[in-house]
Amino acid sequence: MDKIIVEGGYRLSGDVRISGAKNAALPILISSLLTDGINTYANVPQLRDIDSTKLLLSNLGVRIETDGDTVCIDAGGLNNYEAPYDVVRKMRASILVLGPLVARLKKAKVSLPGGCAIGARPINLHLKGLARLGATIEIAHGYVEAAADELKGAEIYFNIATVTGTENIMMAAVLANGTTVLRNAAREPEIVALAGVLNQMGADIQGAGTSVITINGVASLKPVSNTIIPDRIEAGTFMVAAALTGGNITLVDADPDHLGALIDKLRLTGAKVTIDGKSLNVQGPDRITSVDVTTQPYPGFPTDMQAQFMVLMSIANGTSVISETIFENRFIHVSELKRMGADIIISGNTAMVKGVPTLSGAPVMATDLRASASLILAGLVAEGQTEVNRVYHLDRGYQSIEKKFTGLGAVIKRIGN
Repeated sequence: MDKIIVEGGYRLSGDVRISGAKNAALPILISSLLTDGINTYANVPQLRDIDSTKLLLSNLGVRIETDGDTVCIDAGGLNNYEAPYDVVRKMRASILVLGPLVARLKKAKVSLPGGCAIGARPINLHLKGLARLGATIEIAHGYVEAAADELKGAEIYFNIATVTGTENIMMAAVLANGTTVLRNAAREPEIVALAGVLNQMGADIQGAGTSVITINGVASLKPVSNTIIPDRIEAGTFMVAAALTGGNITLVDADPDHLGALIDKLRLTGAKVTIDGKSLNVQGPDRITSVDVTTQPYPGFPTDMQAQFMVLMSIANGTSVISETIFENRFIHVSELKRMGADIIISGNTAMVKGVPTLSGAPVMATDLRASASLILAGLVAEGQTEVNRVYHLDRGYQSIEKKFTGLGAVIKRIGN
């Protein structure tokens, strides 16, 4: 199993290109199931989760060709409605095939998903939504089985704003008979990106990016060419790295419009953030000021940036309070940061972080995708050497992160076992 070795104490500077967004690419690639013909997607990140998605689609009879960051998908040969455990267990987003398969093939059999251990993340809202559209749902032997001779538009209210739930039902509803209204829908940029692709295909979706999405069903869709939006979480990780190391980093091919909450918090820490079109420059402060953070659904502060921001607060001047409202198990990284000398006390869904003068390098264990990134960030400012183990999580969501950090002046290397 690979590990990453980080030598701390180097100020980062230079330009870094932000890759395509994993959380936009996954549902967009899966949306190809709704069409015949060849769909072409550019700026697709080269990640383990993308590879898992390609494997999943291939198992369903879909033809896929990849050339660098361009992926061509032809679902004209779609002939299988079962997504098996061996593929689905690797990635929670696999559940997104459920809606498109029912819409296109009238039935689906999808294994209950796996993924990072950061919370229960149940799929009950997906299933209730499909049932409202007229699908029959059964759960047996670890699989969800759904079927519908015809999906029919309906009003669907999500008790909790759910990104994948919104995406799944939106993809099912585009081929339903009649109008579907999703209330308390997720508002993330990835939702807007998926709706944009579906509308390119010929769907009729209005309101994406707001809490109410209206979908007028159509008879069929056509293939598209599309470019995946930049990854706002990768961008945020490098922004924190700049602030953390007192560095000066310019993010190229980012989208500042998707980063408002993080930009506001970084400015409060004393960092200087300058926006120029689709590039963004972050200069770290001489002294980091503590700032309180509460994670919220978009456009609030993203839960996927909580661990990284906690590292910044761990060496800030003062005490900060970080509240996690999205996932119940997302403080797993705290024990590893404390091994490096961080002063953090957990109480329920709240972490009190008292800044310390410096962290010290230590062997640590990555537990999930964003925790992995936070431990690398901690290693960048720790005295001595930090050894981050089980970094396979990183490869699910960051494309060549160690190479990008090396390009900014970090002393970091990957060691394969």
